[in-house]
Amino acid sequence: MANAFVHVELNTTDVGKAKAFYGKLFDWQLEDMPMGPGEVYTLIKPKAGTGGGMMKHPVPGAPSMWLAYVEVEDIKAATAKAKSLGADIKRDVTEIPGMGSFTILADPTGATVAMWQPAKK
Repeated sequence: MANAFVHVELNTTDVGKAKAFYGKLFDWQLEDMPMGPGEVYTLIKPKAGTGGGMMKHPVPGAPSMWLAYVEVEDIKAATAKAKSLGADIKRDVTEIPGMGSFTILADPTGATVAMWQPAKK
């Protein structure tokens, strides 16, 4: 399927509590990986299906939320297309070195989604 959902991410106010809850509820394998000084990203590795991650919400005071990522072939072109269709770009094209690039947007109805382009190998 073109433009499939490929990653889901929990931006949470309490990573420890979220890890305990979801790890026990769904029996997910959770693996912490350092992101930088004092920052950790927890990979979610289900037995099947789309994986994801958990991290401390980057917006102070914002509520916890799930964010779905849709894979695109060209992140810059997809971001420009989203803008032309009325999207509100919350985070413009951002590279994660060695992994890929993403954009976070709100659609014209206010729903938030992210787009992801894996790094070329």
